[in-house]
Amino acid sequence: MTFPISGVTVDPFVLAGIGFAVGVLGGFFGVGGGFIAGPLMFWAGVPMHFVVGTDLAHMTGKSIVAARRHRALGHVDIKLGLVMVGGTVLGVEGGARIVEMLKRIEAVETVIGVAYIVVLVIIGTFTAWESLHALRVVRRDRLDAREALAFDGIARRVRRLNLPPMVSFPASGIATVSLWAVLGVGFITGLLTGVLGVGGGFVRMPLLIYVLGVPTHVAVGTDLFEIVISAGFGTVTHALKGNVDILMALVMQTGAALGAQLGATSTRFFAGPRIRLLFSVLPFIGAALVAARLW
Repeated sequence: MTFPISGVTVDPFVLAGIGFAVGVLGGFFGVGGGFIAGPLMFWAGVPMHFVVGTDLAHMTGKSIVAARRHRALGHVDIKLGLVMVGGTVLGVEGGARIVEMLKRIEAVETVIGVAYIVVLVIIGTFTAWESLHALRVVRRDRLDAREALAFDGIARRVRRLNLPPMVSFPASGIATVSLWAVLGVGFITGLLTGVLGVGGGFVRMPLLIYVLGVPTHVAVGTDLFEIVISAGFGTVTHALKGNVDILMALVMQTGAALGAQLGATSTRFFAGPRIRLLFSVLPFIGAALVAARLW
């Protein structure tokens, strides 16, 4: 099937399959799935700047479906998601401008590809280490495995940071935290959204858990809620710059809507450490796909 906006020919069943796969993964892990969909689209021959914008468009629709399901399960802290928006929007716009700069010097594929690999390997390594350690602690001390966490030193320090204004998020069990810490998490993930064409979930979910101390299941649902906002804004700003193939995004969405429902429902059957351990595999897959394509 030829997509006239991006000027490429891609099998629509491949695109729908990519949508379904990242829908399942996104609904289960609370991520937009861009770190998997992006490399797969790039590998299929879609130009990198269209990968960035089109993946954001497809991600927005999928995340709406998954976030609604998590909301029904009680896994979404709407207040926390809305507060992060300020930092996220600034980050997304900054990231989109970086992409435009790289397009002018014809360095989009190399710079963004290397950035993908470095960030994903760091995230995957740390999350795997922490979740394995948490599971060992649960077995040794016979603790409740649902929200066991082996590394909470950063979250304790962040919560002790007395930098007004201070805010609370009862749905996440956070009595008080600096507003600037929440906005900082939003800005970092927004920047990745604009530059890498991802919802930022593969970084936001670990940051919510390890930096702000949000329980894993709530981090998953809240992350998806935030992705709806960040990816939606990213879609608009990239569309204005000519980086979105809306027909390609709609084809991917046909598979993503079903996959997102399936993934979100499955989280009820897994404890927090196991979700994080399974999540840690995904960044390595994404890094390997980008490395293969660049090679």
